[in-house]
Amino acid sequence: MRILVVGMSGHVGTSAAAALGERHDIVGVSRSTDPAVDLLDPASITAAFRRLGRFDAVVSAFGAAPFAPAPQLTADDLTAAFEGKVLSQLNLVHLGLDAVTDGGSFTLTTGILAREPVPGGAAAAMANGAVESYVRTAARELPRGIRINAVSPSVLASAPEYFDAFRGFAPVSDERVGLAFVRSVEGIETGRTYPVD
Repeated sequence: MRILVVGMSGHVGTSAAAALGERHDIVGVSRSTDPAVDLLDPASITAAFRRLGRFDAVVSAFGAAPFAPAPQLTADDLTAAFEGKVLSQLNLVHLGLDAVTDGGSFTLTTGILAREPVPGGAAAAMANGAVESYVRTAARELPRGIRINAVSPSVLASAPEYFDAFRGFAPVSDERVGLAFVRSVEGIETGRTYPVD
């Protein structure tokens, strides 16, 4: 399969590309590649698909949300979480539908905060939950047999800079995260979220 991995330079994108790259042709893009893809910029998504052509699968390893105690979150914080994690990935799906082959797939990335709370994680929890809800419903409506799933990892062992925000959580290996992406891309299920705890 020919697979596009968006956000290849990050921890999750690297894990996905390494696992999928064992059997498939990976095209990795990020804000710093040529073409540059910024999921917050729909024009860059459209331009990348026009230049790179068609894919059998598209993987999004993109998303960010501000951390702050819930009472301190502003409307701007919540908007940033929605745009940075939800709208960005949904834009990839909507703008990429015509570039995915019949029976192909999209895999989006959420995170453990959709199901487990941490201090300051309310905005990220909201965003992750929104993506997972979208996946459940969109799976029944995408055309041409295209599947859609999400991978929802805990903090990665290769990302110690995030450990303080996830006190008491056992970090997960890059290999386990990569296998969840393999399951989504190579499997037959749709509308699923694959937790990696």
